Amino acid sequence: MFRAAIFLVVVHALSVRADDWPQFRGPSRNGVSAEKGWRAEWPASGPRVAWKAQVGLGFSSIVVSGGRAVTVGHADGKDTVFCFDAASGRELWKHSYPAELGDKFFEGGTTGTPTFDGARLYWLSRWGDLMCLDAASGKVVWEKNIAKETEAPLPMWGFTGAPLIAGNLLVLNIGEAGVGVDKNDGKVVWKSAPKDAGYSTPLPIEFGGTTWALFGNGTNYLAVDPMTGKEAWRFRWVTQYGVNATDPIVSGDRVFISTGYSKGGALLQLGADEPKQLWKTKVLRTQLNAAVLHDGHLYGVDGDTTETGSLKCVEFATGTEKWSQPGFGSGGVIIADGKLIALSGDGELSIAPASPSGFKPIAKAKVLGPKCWTAPVLANGLVYCRNSRGEIVVVDLRAK
Repeated sequence: MFRAAIFLVVVHALSVRADDWPQFRGPSRNGVSAEKGWRAEWPASGPRVAWKAQVGLGFSSIVVSGGRAVTVGHADGKDTVFCFDAASGRELWKHSYPAELGDKFFEGGTTGTPTFDGARLYWLSRWGDLMCLDAASGKVVWEKNIAKETEAPLPMWGFTGAPLIAGNLLVLNIGEAGVGVDKNDGKVVWKSAPKDAGYSTPLPIEFGGTTWALFGNGTNYLAVDPMTGKEAWRFRWVTQYGVNATDPIVSGDRVFISTGYSKGGALLQLGADEPKQLWKTKVLRTQLNAAVLHDGHLYGVDGDTTETGSLKCVEFATGTEKWSQPGFGSGGVIIADGKLIALSGDGELSIAPASPSGFKPIAKAKVLGPKCWTAPVLANGLVYCRNSRGEIVVVDLRAK
């Protein structure tokens, strides 16, 4: 119990620094921000653009901490970690290393997301390159290829997701049930069987006085002790090509899981042993970006990249569809101050009340060209948007 308390304190510490977005899916890793005071409307001419940048091919999200905004892209046979001044877009540093394009069934490029941890930044590439960088300078503190060291097989589209900070460990979705690495020197503390990983990010939760990390492998969603790797349970969930990519959504003792390729979603109830399935549906099939939960309703994209997905609202308790907005594409959505911040697949940014009564934007504007598979990020009144070509547009919604 003491170890769990320490772990939760560390996770909470990441979420209390002003209105930063220091890790994948935000302060609480659920796509929801507590930030208020940002402007939800803009003139007909569109919102003010704070800055733009080009970072290379890929789908990595953006993380913001301590006045720095970081993302990763690919160009000319290299991946590059870019660090910008979060408000002005001035490039502070960048770090490049050789990497394959990896254009198998898509255009390739980077897919994972870095994680801030105070003065350090952690990054896991598609090919298993794991590195710790000094957040202020970009200097490499340590680096290694964790896939080769653990002999974990490379998933079809490479490793993705983001490192989870768990006390002094990094927990990574590598192998059948993850890998735990000492964040100070990269030493492997625990590892799982060398079998196919999934593509989701380890999600920390506490249930019944126990701390777990939840994530998907090639055939299951499972829970492990993040400090030891000991498996608590697994729930079989077979998706085509092993693409269990979206993070679980947790509310109390309920866990929602959902994947694409016509698989759909299910609500699980946690207990002393294996989770119990409460309902299952194909109404919400989230292939790339997890849905977000607000006031008992899920908001997310239904459909794959091979079709034009719809933005939907689904009741969490029952799986009942409340509304569907067609033509949204494979974009992403987050929530702040009770409002949806949605970036469509073709680059339209919309603000709308998060309500089961319908999708009724109060502001919208085309801010990027397609394809936008990466969910937007809100940090300190700025909305960071990215497309596959690595074009970044930062929209200024700060109160004047």
